[in-house]
Amino acid sequence: MDLHLRNKRVLVTGSSSGIGAAIAKALAKEGAIVVIHGRKQEQANKVAQEISNDGGQAFVAIGDLGTNEGANQVAEKILSTLDGVDILVNNAGSYEDRNWITSKPEEWAEVYNANVISMVRVIQLLLPRMKQLGWGRIIQIASGLATQPNASLPDYQATKAATLNLTVSLAKDLFQTGITVNSVSPGLIATEGAKNIFHQIALHKGWGKEWPEIEKHAMEEYWPNPTGRLGRPEEIANMIAYLASPLADYINGANIRVDGGGVAAIN
Repeated sequence: MDLHLRNKRVLVTGSSSGIGAAIAKALAKEGAIVVIHGRKQEQANKVAQEISNDGGQAFVAIGDLGTNEGANQVAEKILSTLDGVDILVNNAGSYEDRNWITSKPEEWAEVYNANVISMVRVIQLLLPRMKQLGWGRIIQIASGLATQPNASLPDYQATKAATLNLTVSLAKDLFQTGITVNSVSPGLIATEGAKNIFHQIALHKGWGKEWPEIEKHAMEEYWPNPTGRLGRPEEIANMIAYLASPLADYINGANIRVDGGGVAAIN
């Protein structure tokens, strides 16, 4: 299927590894011009080079979106190089392994800044040019934990709930501008980072050493779902590619779950 993304300009924040890198590669395969963003030049360059080697087009923009200075640096690079973007995928974010007792109020503020305010900064910097063009896509990466929270990671989960709220509010603000705003909520995804963590957990819990057996235990304990496995980064990327395309014009203000059925809710 042709998604009509050829030469569309895209920024995928936090795309130097993991789900963000998979999203950038999927969009580049559809012919989009992709900006790889991260805080580490070497990692971002590696992803851009992989896209280039595969026949795609990619640029690198480095900056910490958790600060006004870093966000301005990224936006200035994009505006000067590409004169803006048609598609913005807000994927960058972070979390720490904290609970209600160990998380301090100032740490809640820090993770809110990293996961929500960072999105706000980029949107406010790149949206004016997108409005001038009269067409655009803004897509936020949320989480199944936004609507089905558990006891752990309370500060992180709250930011993902805020992301869903932000998406709907922005979609309404961009009434009939030609710009749609949606969220995608992944379940537990088997990124390389996640697999490394589960390999370490497996050593302590006696799950074995082979990934298929480790994945089975990880799914049962951390993300039980009817599909019976963890998600793949490419599965999130494929959904993003569709939502970013002109074929998805009538999807707006939505939260699309890609979670194997792990969220026990209608939406």
